[in-house]
Amino acid sequence: MVYLTRLEHFNAAHKLYNPAWTPEKNDEVFGPCANENWHGHNYELFVTIKGQPDPDTGFIYDVKQLSVLIREKVIEKVDHRNLNLDVEFMQGKICSTENLAVGIWNELKQNLPLGIQLHCIKLYETPRIYVEYFGEQNA
Repeated sequence: MVYLTRLEHFNAAHKLYNPAWTPEKNDEVFGPCANENWHGHNYELFVTIKGQPDPDTGFIYDVKQLSVLIREKVIEKVDHRNLNLDVEFMQGKICSTENLAVGIWNELKQNLPLGIQLHCIKLYETPRIYVEYFGEQNA
């Protein structure tokens, strides 16, 4: 099995806030990330696919096509957006990096060509904080 990773970048704002809680409880749990006026991150998105290289090209998948797919299905939806308000696949969810990684997985998995397997979404929120998601283990 060969793994291929494409790195993309986007900027987005969000706030961590549970609408079922009081503002005080949100402040207690999420601290400054519950800021009523939002805050932003410069995200680094690593998308890893896996498979066997095609004998004619040596590619698992054309990396240029992978970039186009990631840009169309994810980056254009999240870049310079408010994740809480503007991103359809995040509606009704707490906009944590964990939930964002799962949302990105779902957007890409349903749009990959037949035979291309999504292996991992690695999403850096900051240089010191990142999430990795490998999909549902029993799916």
